Amino acid sequence: MSSESTEVWTGWYRDRSGAEAIVITADGRRVATRIRGVEYAGESFAALVAAEGSDAALTGCVLEWDLPLPVVVDGAAQQATLACLLTLGERADLSLTLHYGGAAFEACVAGGDFEGALERVRRQLPPGADFGRRLLQAA
Repeated sequence: MSSESTEVWTGWYRDRSGAEAIVITADGRRVATRIRGVEYAGESFAALVAAEGSDAALTGCVLEWDLPLPVVVDGAAQQATLACLLTLGERADLSLTLHYGGAAFEACVAGGDFEGALERVRRQLPPGADFGRRLLQAA
């Protein structure tokens, strides 16, 4: 991954064995994280698999992270935070909550479709408001 285009977010991994802090990297095409010494990568959060010699999918866990996502209204960027919660089990369930302007805009989707959930959040914003930057197309 190129450091020029790589985003880094901190978060938490939780499963029945406990919780640990993680770092998620994303370059617009792939996302990756290291959990308990194993590197997981994939084209989407819901498709993370062990990167080294195994196709073992990440499952039976929860990933949680926040990322800054400015909202632009009338040409002025305002701070906002996107809280992300991904449950990986028999299926992937993704919940996004944008905290902006004293309100929370939420979207939950089955299958872990990040762009689909993000679009649902975008449609809830006040008229004339939009995200101040693009996030991962593949996330």
